[in-house]
Amino acid sequence: MRVVVQRAKDAKVTVAGEVVGEIDFGLVLLVGITHDDTEEDAAFVADKIAHLRIFEDEHGKMNVSLLDVGGSILSISQFTLYGDCRKGRRPNFMDAAKPEHAKQMYEALNEQLRQKGIRVETGVFGAMMDVTLTNVGPVTLIVESK
Repeated sequence: MRVVVQRAKDAKVTVAGEVVGEIDFGLVLLVGITHDDTEEDAAFVADKIAHLRIFEDEHGKMNVSLLDVGGSILSISQFTLYGDCRKGRRPNFMDAAKPEHAKQMYEALNEQLRQKGIRVETGVFGAMMDVTLTNVGPVTLIVESK
């Protein structure tokens, strides 16, 4: 599992011009799933993201987590994170999981985050989406399960 984590002041996702998910403050997750990802991978990544100390404390140091600040998550499925661009000019997506497995693992990750008390908004799995965010910092990290 590969997740791009972006700290956001606000974010929303639209499908066919309709807002389907929106947060005021927290994290935007772009979530990529590969073939051998499991529920354990989802649990590991959810725990890591929930406890990443990437928000400022009273001294301006990145020292507090999403749980500490009470932020939300906008989670977006993103199969292109497993695109291999090393050869040629067209990405190879062979490492991206098939849709059935990817959807199951994506939903497992979101459920793990919700079980931690985090409000999770999502896009629509497999849909063409427009994602808008204000990245604070900017802070952008990659979290991987393997």
